[in-house]
This record gives sequence, C-alpha cells and structure tokens, in this order.
Amino acid sequence: MRETWQAFWRFLNGLHPVRLVALGYLSYITIGWVILALPLSHAPDAVSGLDALFTATSAVSTTGLVTVSTGNDYSAFGQVVILILFQFGGIGYMTLGSFVVLSRGKTLSERRKEIGEAVFSIPRDLRIDKFIVSVTAFTIIVETLGACALFLALRDAGVSNALWSSIFHSVSAFCTAGFGLYDDSFERLRGNVAVNVILGVLSYLGAIGFIVFVDCWRRVIGKTSRLTLTTRVILVTTAWVSVTGIALLFLEEPAIRDLPVHERLLAACFQVAAAGTTAGFNSVPIGALSQASLFLLMMLMVVGASPAGTGGGLKTTTFSALFAVVKSSLLGRERVTFWGKVIPEERVRAAVASLGFYSGVLILGCYLLALTETLPFEGLLFESASALGTVGLSTGITAQLTPIGKLIIIMLMFIGRLGPLAFGIALFFPSRAADVRVREDVAV
Repeated sequence: MRETWQAFWRFLNGLHPVRLVALGYLSYITIGWVILALPLSHAPDAVSGLDALFTATSAVSTTGLVTVSTGNDYSAFGQVVILILFQFGGIGYMTLGSFVVLSRGKTLSERRKEIGEAVFSIPRDLRIDKFIVSVTAFTIIVETLGACALFLALRDAGVSNALWSSIFHSVSAFCTAGFGLYDDSFERLRGNVAVNVILGVLSYLGAIGFIVFVDCWRRVIGKTSRLTLTTRVILVTTAWVSVTGIALLFLEEPAIRDLPVHERLLAACFQVAAAGTTAGFNSVPIGALSQASLFLLMMLMVVGASPAGTGGGLKTTTFSALFAVVKSSLLGRERVTFWGKVIPEERVRAAVASLGFYSGVLILGCYLLALTETLPFEGLLFESASALGTVGLSTGITAQLTPIGKLIIIMLMFIGRLGPLAFGIALFFPSRAADVRVREDVAV
C-alpha cells in the first residue's frame, strides 16, 4: 500500500503544473458531483445525476449556467456545497491549501510555487507566496463587507431570508460565479440602486484581478513609485470596454427603451458589468434582448475579465496585446509596443495563441451544439460563448438542451475555467527537447 502511494505521488510530481491544475479542478468537480447527487442535497426527484454534474462543473468553473433551480431544487445543504465549490473555483486551485501552509509559518515548496504560477498569471517581480496571502486576505475582507452591505439592501427591499441570500450572492458576485437563488436572477430588483451597485462593485473587484489590488497596495505603502504597466492596462481597458458597452446598450436596446432614464441606465450598467466581468447575473430577460444586444454582450463575454482574477474570457490584457499587434503592424513597426513600452515577444505569442485556441474551441463547441440541438442558432452561439467565457448568461435554453448538449456545455465550462490555452498545454504536453527545426518563411 505504501509503495502504491509513493508511486502515485511520484506520478503527480512528474506532471506538468498546468496538467496538475487541470487534474485538481477535475477532482473538485468529481467530489462536488457526488455530494450534489446525494438525496440530502436536493428535493426528491428534482436533480438527476447529469444535472448534479452540470451544476458541479458550473460552480467550480464559476460559470453559473444551470439546468435546475438553485434556490428551489437544491436543499440548504446543497446550496452550501455549491457556494463552497464556486468559492474554491473562484480564488483558484491550491490557493487555500497554500495559504494554510504559509499561515503556519512554513514556506511553499518549489512544486507549490510552480502550480501557483500556473494558476495566477502574475508578473515576474511578484513573489507567489506573498501574492497568495494577499489574495486570500483580500477575498475574505471583500466578501464579508459585501455580504454586510447586501444584507442591509436586501432586508430593506423586503427579500425573505436576507442573511443567507446576502452571503450567497456576495461570494457569487466576487467570484463572478453567476449563481443566484432567484429563478429570475435580479430582474425583480432591477430598479434597486443599492443592490445593483453592490453587486456591480463586487463583480468588478473580482474581475479586475488580484494583480491590481497587490500593485495598488504596494503603491500606497510606498514599495513602488508607480503602478505597473499590467495594472494600468487592466484598469484602462476595463474602463473603456465598460463605458462603450453601457453607451451602446443604453442607446440601442428596445427592451429597456421605455423604462425611466435612471432605471434604463442602471439596467445597462448592470448588464454590461455582468457580461464584461463574467459575473453572469441579469436584471433584464436575456431572451428578450435584440440580436444586436446579444451580439454586444457576447463580445463583452469573449473579452472577459483580467488575469489572476475570478472571471473568465479571453482577458483584457490579451485583448490589449492583440490591439497592440494590429496597431504596430499597420504602422510598420518591427516591435509590438503599447503606450511606448515594448511588449515581450513571448507575451505577444501567448496572446495570439490564446485568441486562436479560444476561437477554435468556441467554433467547435457551437458546431457540435448545432449538430445535436434543434434550438435557434443565435441561442446556441450565445450559450457557447457564455460557457467558454464562464459567464452564465443564457437566453433561457440551458434546461432545454439534450443530454449530449449538456455534456458539450460541461466541457466548454471546464475548458473556460482552466483557460483554453492552458487546456491545450495540458492536453498536448509540450516537449522539453530543444527546437532544432530549420526555419523557413511563410506568407501571411
């Protein structure tokens, strides 16, 4: 028995860090699936084995797509399990375990550091051990303050069981998980300024990434003289994408055009925040939106959140790097620059590879859904983008998918949580052998 365990640990230690992270997420999903399938987790005959697997994957991937009602079909125990799953999924595999090691005064092993660096795409000048401590502390503080603020707002709004609802939705918003206890998400509270603002702030705090928090904190305490380029790119890109999306949705969406101006603006802000941060809540029926608005939200979902955050998508920094590639090519520059700074070649290659792999997975997923489902194509495309971007917004077709369609969405959610490029690395393990192939030009 001892030799078996030793062989198992040798096998794990021999895995590429990204592949080990993928295995970790799979273990979370499997454990969650088993627990959610137990009778004490749900109402009698309300949740099938496939529904439990779908929910577990959606929670760990912090997506929020559901085939059954979270608030009605799952018991209080089941809801707690779901919260734990998207909490673990939101702050990243190995983070809590590493925090426990550090809190006991021990140092991280080189293996844990490798895994941490695979989970969090952090700049080279940040130490992974201090970064993990900051991430955990920041998460606890923000979610606690968010729950307190939400409790007051939901209590004043007359929501039943406001305490549990505030805790559940605070964690869900910060982890950009998209899980809610109400079947209409937050449509009933569309005009409630306090609830909309609190959820929006929590979503943005989770989505902009822990890099920004750590960098801003180091700037405040005087450890650095200015914010890093990564932080500035994240903040500026997030702001531009959000403002542009809000303006377009506010001006062109017929479903909110007849609302009072302040409520119309609030609905536009909330829906753009939910799509751009990949939080996945909605205050207006997504299925009732125009095709132009659905396409706009889909583009926001594709761009997604920021690295080392709780959200999914292609990432704002990748989008910025791709923009810099296009601009530099049009201007005839040999090097890719952004705000006068040269972007390292390996980062450019990673951005281009991410776009290629992300687009390929999205196209393949949508194609497979089109083969297996008879639902409208725009709904299938939106569902695919939402699953891969770990967003959770839906036109209302999730529960109508066939078992094969649900399995396709499960796979897209898992790939989206790991990251399409990281999934590709885990699937096609890179050779460590030197690249001795002969170079030859190719026309592009």
